[in-house]
Amino acid sequence: MEPIPEQSHASLLSKLLLSKLSHIMWSCTLFFVASSELFLILQKLEPKLHFLPLCFLLICFLLKWLLSRPSPVYIVDFSCLKPPNYCRVPFAAFIENASQFKLFEPKSLTFMAKALQASGQSENTYLPSPLHFIPPKTDQNEAIREVHKLLFPIIDDLFAKTNVSPIDIDILIVNCSCFCPSPSLSSIVINKYSMRSDIKSFHISGSGCSASALGIDMAQRLLRVHKNSTAMVLSTEILSTGWYTGNEIPKLILNCIFRMGSAAILLSNKNELKKNAKYRVLRTLRTQSAFLDDGYLSAILEEDSVGKRGFSVRKNVLHVAREALRKGIYVPNFMSVIQHICLPCTGMSVIRETGKALRLSERDIEPALATMHRFGNQSSSSLWYELAYLEAKQRVKKGDTVWLLGMGSGPKCTSVLLKSVTPLSGEPNNAPWADCIQHYPLLIH
Repeated sequence: MEPIPEQSHASLLSKLLLSKLSHIMWSCTLFFVASSELFLILQKLEPKLHFLPLCFLLICFLLKWLLSRPSPVYIVDFSCLKPPNYCRVPFAAFIENASQFKLFEPKSLTFMAKALQASGQSENTYLPSPLHFIPPKTDQNEAIREVHKLLFPIIDDLFAKTNVSPIDIDILIVNCSCFCPSPSLSSIVINKYSMRSDIKSFHISGSGCSASALGIDMAQRLLRVHKNSTAMVLSTEILSTGWYTGNEIPKLILNCIFRMGSAAILLSNKNELKKNAKYRVLRTLRTQSAFLDDGYLSAILEEDSVGKRGFSVRKNVLHVAREALRKGIYVPNFMSVIQHICLPCTGMSVIRETGKALRLSERDIEPALATMHRFGNQSSSSLWYELAYLEAKQRVKKGDTVWLLGMGSGPKCTSVLLKSVTPLSGEPNNAPWADCIQHYPLLIH
């Protein structure tokens, strides 16, 4: 793709001039009203005439409020990666490869085999290509290639679905917890697609499974400030650099449940895009408990006793998750106003415990269980696979409210409330569920 020449600063200058002009006009309006009132008082005219400048001021206040209130933010569409079949990793292949590494003790291999069986995932989940080699390729170059395979296909698909060009993107947010190269992941995307020189780009790291919901919160806040703009949020996790090769049990869990996946989401407040948008962002809510030691240390990246880096998941993580949820829920019997919920996809037992704590039905937790079974835990992007599942099942109707609940290390809890604004059609034929949606929910019972 040819580089796009730098845009002039005419649009920025016009915004500044309009802002200054607005302040001047408002000052003139106040001066005019005050002068009129003073004139009426000095001339001792009829009292009813005082209502004229006051009505004029009230109309000006109303116009200012209407013109300055933030535009609604919409999710135009989203895309989820369907990993290639050559990345599939059956349980037997996983354990056989792990035993060939000559790094894991027998007790570690036994634990991972049990963890795979208990996780709730099927034999059809995926690991990136570098982890299929013996030994795994975990260098920087392989990680960058993994970034390309995860992000570029979904970006291309999203642009094709929405008819949006790379130069139309005003805000770019990429989240990936454990891989932070230089240049950043957002810079890699900007370079690949020759995006504009004035694009606002961000890279969110260290937020775990809550990062995508956090990215949506960040995007909608930016869009409330920047009118007539478009934002793209990219959510993924680079697994090749986070592979643990030691023998501490708490750090082996992520080897077993984290799997390949990514999602791209397009948000906008433009009138021409909201006509075809799927959802409106109603509100977001963020809470965290990093100030508490128990919560802060419940899930943490650290080195083991021999210096090997791995992500530890402590035994108190369920208690910490329940506390984070308790702080993030403020409506009693919330399922009376919310039709669908997408839960953190952190394993079958955790999903069921979360459902029990929230008093959810089997149908409510079905999207999370199905996503865990078919794709495993894809970190922050799992929420969008769950939403894609609901769409593929044609359960989301116009006017329905969807709750995306992201929970991650920190610990952080981020809620995103969406309202469906258009009837959905043709979703069962879209990736990533197109080849298997007819088998669910039978396969998870």
